[in-house]
Amino acid sequence: MPSSKNKTRINEELRGKEFRVISPTGEMLGVLSKIAALRKAEEYGLDLVEISPNANPPVCKIIDFGKYQYEQAKKDKMQRKNQQQQQLKELRFKPGTEKHDFDFKTKHARGFLESGNKVKASVMFRGREITHKEYGRELLERFVKELEDVSKVDVDIKMEGRNMMVLLSPIKPNKK
Repeated sequence: MPSSKNKTRINEELRGKEFRVISPTGEMLGVLSKIAALRKAEEYGLDLVEISPNANPPVCKIIDFGKYQYEQAKKDKMQRKNQQQQQLKELRFKPGTEKHDFDFKTKHARGFLESGNKVKASVMFRGREITHKEYGRELLERFVKELEDVSKVDVDIKMEGRNMMVLLSPIKPNKK
Protein backbone atom coordinates (compact mmCIF):
# COMPACT_ATOMS: atom_id res chain seq x y z
CA MET A 1 0.00 0.00 0.00
CA PRO A 2 1.69 3.26 -1.09
CA SER A 3 1.77 5.88 1.62
CA SER A 4 1.59 9.62 1.04
CA LYS A 5 4.44 11.95 1.97
CA ASN A 6 3.07 12.99 5.36
CA LYS A 7 1.46 9.67 6.33
CA THR A 8 3.01 7.92 9.32
CA ARG A 9 3.97 4.32 8.57
CA ILE A 10 2.93 1.66 11.07
CA ASN A 11 3.42 -2.11 11.51
CA GLU A 12 3.61 -3.83 8.09
CA GLU A 13 3.98 -0.53 6.19
CA LEU A 14 7.43 0.06 7.69
CA ARG A 15 10.32 0.06 5.24
CA GLY A 16 13.74 -1.18 6.21
CA LYS A 17 15.31 -4.20 7.86
CA GLU A 18 16.36 -2.74 11.22
CA PHE A 19 14.79 -0.17 13.52
CA ARG A 20 15.76 1.57 16.75
CA VAL A 21 12.81 0.64 18.97
CA ILE A 22 11.43 2.51 21.99
CA SER A 23 9.04 0.81 24.43
CA PRO A 24 5.68 2.32 25.51
CA THR A 25 7.34 3.46 28.76
CA GLY A 26 10.02 5.37 26.81
CA GLU A 27 12.76 2.82 27.47
CA MET A 28 15.22 2.17 24.62
CA LEU A 29 14.95 -1.48 23.48
CA GLY A 30 17.85 -1.14 21.03
CA VAL A 31 18.20 -1.88 17.33
CA LEU A 32 15.90 -4.75 16.33
CA SER A 33 15.05 -6.45 13.05
CA LYS A 34 11.65 -5.68 11.54
CA ILE A 35 10.24 -9.07 12.54
CA ALA A 36 11.55 -8.84 16.13
CA ALA A 37 10.22 -5.29 16.49
CA LEU A 38 6.77 -6.32 15.22
CA ARG A 39 6.73 -9.28 17.65
CA LYS A 40 7.66 -6.96 20.53
CA ALA A 41 4.78 -4.62 19.59
CA GLU A 42 2.44 -7.63 19.45
CA GLU A 43 3.53 -8.66 22.96
CA TYR A 44 2.45 -5.24 24.26
CA GLY A 45 -0.74 -5.39 22.17
CA LEU A 46 0.14 -2.05 20.54
CA ASP A 47 1.35 -0.72 17.18
CA LEU A 48 4.89 -0.16 15.95
CA VAL A 49 4.87 3.47 14.76
CA GLU A 50 7.66 5.13 12.78
CA ILE A 51 8.59 8.30 14.70
CA SER A 52 11.72 9.44 12.84
CA PRO A 53 11.97 7.93 9.34
CA ASN A 54 15.08 9.92 8.35
CA ALA A 55 17.27 8.63 11.19
CA ASN A 56 19.70 5.79 10.58
CA PRO A 57 18.29 3.29 11.55
CA PRO A 58 14.72 4.68 11.57
CA VAL A 59 13.28 5.25 15.06
CA CYS A 60 10.03 3.45 15.92
CA LYS A 61 7.98 3.51 19.09
CA ILE A 62 5.57 0.93 20.41
CA ILE A 63 2.39 2.90 21.12
CA ASP A 64 -1.34 2.96 20.42
CA PHE A 65 -1.54 4.51 16.94
CA GLY A 66 -4.93 6.17 17.56
CA LYS A 67 -3.57 7.89 20.65
CA TYR A 68 -0.43 8.93 18.72
CA GLN A 69 -2.53 10.48 15.93
CA TYR A 70 -4.63 12.35 18.49
CA GLU A 71 -1.51 13.71 20.24
CA GLN A 72 0.02 14.80 16.90
CA ALA A 73 -3.19 16.57 15.84
CA LYS A 74 -3.36 18.31 19.21
CA LYS A 75 0.29 19.41 18.94
CA ASP A 76 -0.23 20.72 15.36
CA LYS A 77 -3.33 22.64 16.46
CA MET A 78 -1.41 24.28 19.31
CA GLN A 79 1.43 25.28 16.96
CA ARG A 80 -1.04 26.87 14.52
CA LYS A 81 -2.79 28.63 17.40
CA ASN A 82 0.47 30.05 18.74
CA GLN A 83 1.54 31.45 15.37
CA GLN A 84 0.73 35.12 15.25
CA GLN A 85 -0.89 36.33 12.07
CA GLN A 86 0.30 39.80 11.19
CA GLN A 87 -2.21 41.89 9.28
CA LEU A 88 -1.91 45.19 7.46
CA LYS A 89 -4.30 47.86 8.71
CA GLU A 90 -4.80 50.97 6.60
CA LEU A 91 -5.74 54.44 7.80
CA ARG A 92 -6.71 57.09 5.25
CA PHE A 93 -6.31 60.79 5.74
CA LYS A 94 -7.02 63.85 3.61
CA PRO A 95 -4.66 66.85 3.47
CA GLY A 96 -7.10 68.91 5.56
CA THR A 97 -7.65 66.34 8.33
CA GLU A 98 -8.51 68.17 11.56
CA LYS A 99 -6.76 67.61 14.92
CA HIS A 100 -9.58 65.56 16.51
CA ASP A 101 -9.82 63.18 13.53
CA PHE A 102 -6.04 62.90 13.43
CA ASP A 103 -5.87 62.08 17.16
CA PHE A 104 -8.68 59.53 16.82
CA LYS A 105 -6.96 57.73 13.93
CA THR A 106 -3.59 57.88 15.69
CA LYS A 107 -5.15 56.26 18.77
CA HIS A 108 -6.50 53.43 16.60
CA ALA A 109 -3.14 53.04 14.86
CA ARG A 110 -1.46 52.74 18.28
CA GLY A 111 -3.88 49.94 19.18
CA PHE A 112 -3.18 48.12 15.91
CA LEU A 113 0.58 48.38 16.43
CA GLU A 114 0.38 47.24 20.06
CA SER A 115 -1.56 44.15 18.99
CA GLY A 116 1.21 43.31 16.49
CA ASN A 117 -0.25 44.51 13.18
CA LYS A 118 1.42 46.68 10.55
CA VAL A 119 -0.16 50.05 9.78
CA LYS A 120 -0.27 51.81 6.42
CA ALA A 121 -1.21 55.48 6.63
CA SER A 122 -2.09 57.20 3.39
CA VAL A 123 -3.12 60.71 2.45
CA MET A 124 -5.51 60.86 -0.50
CA PHE A 125 -5.24 63.93 -2.70
CA ARG A 126 -8.36 64.82 -4.69
CA GLY A 127 -8.57 67.32 -7.51
CA ARG A 128 -6.31 70.34 -7.04
CA GLU A 129 -5.16 69.17 -3.58
CA ILE A 130 -2.29 67.39 -5.36
CA THR A 131 -0.57 70.77 -5.85
CA HIS A 132 -0.03 71.01 -2.06
CA LYS A 133 1.80 67.74 -1.35
CA GLU A 134 3.63 69.40 1.56
CA TYR A 135 0.42 69.28 3.66
CA GLY A 136 0.24 65.52 3.22
CA ARG A 137 3.93 65.09 4.03
CA GLU A 138 3.58 67.20 7.21
CA LEU A 139 0.56 65.13 8.26
CA LEU A 140 2.39 61.81 7.77
CA GLU A 141 5.54 63.09 9.50
CA ARG A 142 3.41 64.12 12.49
CA PHE A 143 1.72 60.67 12.39
CA VAL A 144 5.11 58.88 12.43
CA LYS A 145 6.36 61.14 15.26
CA GLU A 146 3.24 60.41 17.38
CA LEU A 147 3.78 56.65 17.04
CA GLU A 148 7.60 56.47 17.20
CA ASP A 149 7.48 54.87 20.69
CA VAL A 150 5.53 51.79 19.46
CA SER A 151 6.60 51.54 15.81
CA LYS A 152 9.40 51.79 13.29
CA VAL A 153 9.13 52.97 9.69
CA ASP A 154 9.19 50.10 7.17
CA VAL A 155 8.57 52.14 4.03
CA ASP A 156 9.36 55.84 4.23
CA ILE A 157 6.92 58.51 3.05
CA LYS A 158 6.41 58.22 -0.71
CA MET A 159 3.90 59.03 -3.44
CA GLU A 160 1.85 56.28 -5.12
CA GLY A 161 -0.29 57.86 -7.80
CA ARG A 162 -2.52 60.42 -6.05
CA ASN A 163 -1.79 58.96 -2.60
CA MET A 164 1.12 59.62 -0.26
CA MET A 165 1.79 56.74 2.12
CA VAL A 166 4.00 55.47 4.92
CA LEU A 167 4.21 51.91 6.32
CA LEU A 168 4.85 51.29 10.02
CA SER A 169 5.53 48.02 11.79
CA PRO A 170 5.38 47.28 15.52
CA ILE A 171 8.58 47.35 17.57
CA LYS A 172 7.54 44.61 20.02
CA PRO A 173 4.16 42.95 19.44
CA ASN A 174 2.43 41.89 22.66
CA LYS A 175 1.47 38.23 23.00
CA LYS A 176 -2.28 38.04 23.57
